[in-house]
Amino acid sequence: MTTPIVICDDSSFARKQMARSLPGGWDVEVSFAAHEKEAIDAIKAGKADILFLDLNMPIMDGYEVLEAIRAEDLPTMVLVVSGDIQPEAHKRVTSLGALDFIKKPVTTEKITEILTNFGIISQTQPQSESELARFDDQQVGLTDLIQEVVNVSMGQAGSLLAGLLDTFIHLPVPKIHLVEYQKLSQILASRENPSLSGVSQGFNGSGISGEAVLVVSDDSVPNMSKLLQYDTSLNGNSDLEVLMDLSGILIGACLKGIAEQLDLEFSYSHPMILGRKQMLAPLLGDNVPQQQVLAIEIDYSIPAYNVECDLILILTADSIPALSERAGYLK
Repeated sequence: MTTPIVICDDSSFARKQMARSLPGGWDVEVSFAAHEKEAIDAIKAGKADILFLDLNMPIMDGYEVLEAIRAEDLPTMVLVVSGDIQPEAHKRVTSLGALDFIKKPVTTEKITEILTNFGIISQTQPQSESELARFDDQQVGLTDLIQEVVNVSMGQAGSLLAGLLDTFIHLPVPKIHLVEYQKLSQILASRENPSLSGVSQGFNGSGISGEAVLVVSDDSVPNMSKLLQYDTSLNGNSDLEVLMDLSGILIGACLKGIAEQLDLEFSYSHPMILGRKQMLAPLLGDNVPQQQVLAIEIDYSIPAYNVECDLILILTADSIPALSERAGYLK
């Protein structure tokens, strides 16, 4: 008997990767959903005995989808597939009714193990060439490839910070911008905040070079200092320590995750403070020569402590061919 399944993810690359990672010999009819409404409609139409669900999506996230499935008592078994590897994320999805949690990037071995444990399949084998060919028409653009690579790396950085602070980090959908550098300050999430501090660190490797910039709301710095348990009475420079430590965690872990996935090594410059208590435009630099850049924006937040920070990876335009070649190996 054919089992209808739906793979829901806003990334076309993640959907195709998930489909190609399913075990072989499994009689399934695979449908795809790019967002939560398509997934819920598919469940109601009887197309999703099993739903593979991403957590980080732009309109309704995976938690909200799980809540909707529970509220409407929709007939589906949900396996969450996410780059958000925080233990709290795992607990939250299972408390909302998900069968299990699969960490990105997915592997056939892990999916097979979970499906076997739940008695959904009884045999284990890789997909044949003809089975894999079912998904050849799923086109993947460079933006989706980059977004998914960053999504996994973002999750690793968020989990590291969450473990250090013993709290839950809200992870967004990474945003990709191909723009002139001078226009960055007009489109980033922190553009309207009047008081920001920033840290910059350069990176370079295998034809890919750029700058990682962490922009932190100055209102967030005292709360971060408390979370990091700094004794502000003993050190008047604790705000600078917060900025440097936070940038070291998020920039280091995110770039490390990207390098591992693309099989390259980065060398790094020393981090430097860009400025304090400024708006975004002067932090990024007003007198930079006109140039096209690829900017990847990750807007982290800790809702319980009113902490906001924006990590921006800014790659030079001449890095794009090397990045495209490296990312293309993942297809």
